[in-house]
Amino acid sequence: MSTATITGAVPALDEAVRWMTTEELLALPESDEVERWLLRGKLIERPMSRRSFSHSRTEANVVHILQNWLDKQPAPRGVVVSGEAGVRLSRNPDSSVGIDVAYISAEQVAATPKNAFLIEGAPVLAVEIMSASDRNDDVTDKMEEYIDAGVKLVWRVEPALGMVTVLRPGTEPEGINVHGYLDGEPSLPGFRVAVAEIFA
Repeated sequence: MSTATITGAVPALDEAVRWMTTEELLALPESDEVERWLLRGKLIERPMSRRSFSHSRTEANVVHILQNWLDKQPAPRGVVVSGEAGVRLSRNPDSSVGIDVAYISAEQVAATPKNAFLIEGAPVLAVEIMSASDRNDDVTDKMEEYIDAGVKLVWRVEPALGMVTVLRPGTEPEGINVHGYLDGEPSLPGFRVAVAEIFA
């Protein structure tokens, strides 16, 4: 196979390159030491991120806050998923990743079989929670790919800094500290929470 593992930024598409598919990615031997994802058909392999207590607690807080918001929304509702939820963001070439926390629309839920291994298509919200072992460039590449694939709202949550960086299509990233508020409009109607609650 001519597909190469990359270590830097995702390059522009080159039709002469043999892009890896999600099915080929999933067929690779499982490893407890390596995590893998695809960005525009390019295989990326990194040492498995170490999930600290701070990361796990922050992820639980984000899920709880989003679920409380979702419970107040009219039916039909979407769903909140977590724990490196597998998502194929796009095809030909494939971008398939694990997302710490995501909100999936009701329409996407209806189109996803209950036994599906992957969620197909871009979620409404993607949340990346930084661990000490995460590489900044990797997370930045993922966030940019989320936006390119059609994700409406991306949060980069940094427990060590007490900071959330918000990214929306067509806008500059916005950093919000523990004295500010996260506003989900218009993608998450009525969503507003103090950033401090995420790190409580």
